[in-house]
Amino acid sequence: MSFSVAIAGASGYAGGEVLRLLTAHPELEIGALTAHSNAGQPLGQIHPHLVSLAGRVLEPTTAESLAGHDVVVLALPHGASGEIAAQLGPETVVVDLGADHRLSDAAAWEQFYGSAHAGTWPYGMPELLHAGETRPAAQRAALAGTKRIAVPGCNVTAVTLALQPGVAAGVVNPSDVVANLAVGYSGAGKSLKPHLLASEGLGQAQPYAVGGTHRHIPEIEQNLAVAGAASARLSFTPVLVPMSRGILATVTAPLAEGATATTVREAWAHAYDGEHFVHLLPEGQWPTTAATTGANTALVQVAVDERAGRVVAICAIDNLVKGTAGAALQSLNVALGLPEPLGLPLEGVAP
Repeated sequence: MSFSVAIAGASGYAGGEVLRLLTAHPELEIGALTAHSNAGQPLGQIHPHLVSLAGRVLEPTTAESLAGHDVVVLALPHGASGEIAAQLGPETVVVDLGADHRLSDAAAWEQFYGSAHAGTWPYGMPELLHAGETRPAAQRAALAGTKRIAVPGCNVTAVTLALQPGVAAGVVNPSDVVANLAVGYSGAGKSLKPHLLASEGLGQAQPYAVGGTHRHIPEIEQNLAVAGAASARLSFTPVLVPMSRGILATVTAPLAEGATATTVREAWAHAYDGEHFVHLLPEGQWPTTAATTGANTALVQVAVDERAGRVVAICAIDNLVKGTAGAALQSLNVALGLPEPLGLPLEGVAP
């Protein structure tokens, strides 16, 4: 049985990446493609790499154009998904790539996003650990059969996958988490802003949303709380670096009393043993963004800095795949009762 999928916001980076992955999915059939300012244009003028879909014409983004599909993927700006989703029937599986339905705390949403909270949906990270778990199971159960999925933020995915095994196992102290991320430019979307131009970005690294202002902070803290952190406190600094794709997250936290380098590695190895897409690398091998390009894969490594008394966890992902579109299809597979890895690339593109 195949399922029809409509994409709202198909002209953006995230929407285009969903389409790229859908072309290789054996059980999902591409339906209506919609956009806002690009409505009426052939998809090939915007995403020339999607050769098999080049002749498809983008429709306006309305509830009417999205209706009648089994699945609707909303690749829309933050704050725009709630209104459209509210007009789609309860029988439709709706997957939101934006932030509108990720947070459970309405006050945190209003503080960081400045608008009314649209509500909370099941969270689209099948590997998310819950308190008391040493292997992910509860989040998969929450996604099975659901009609609404909130896909995590890309930075959130990298930081969560890097550190959550230590939180769940109690070998790190989550009250003093420091995360520094190198982030590719596609994470900022297609908006034409001077600091995103190649003439500005090439040859330099530039921090942004410094000093506790980044919108992903409450979502990361929420995930660490789900994993068992009684009090999660995060210092988070992302840095744009001159690459089109990828996130390299370096996350540190104090080593918990009684924990050792051995128990730390055991926690990560056990949490991700047998996972399709999250892989703990052999000791001494470090994640790189290039190794994850084009793949729904997260590469993780962990070490103990004995001198500083801190655990250092590093995660590399492709922000458009495991960080967005791949996470959406992985969670959708779970929701539809399909094999979780179906249609998703495991191997990256190198060099």
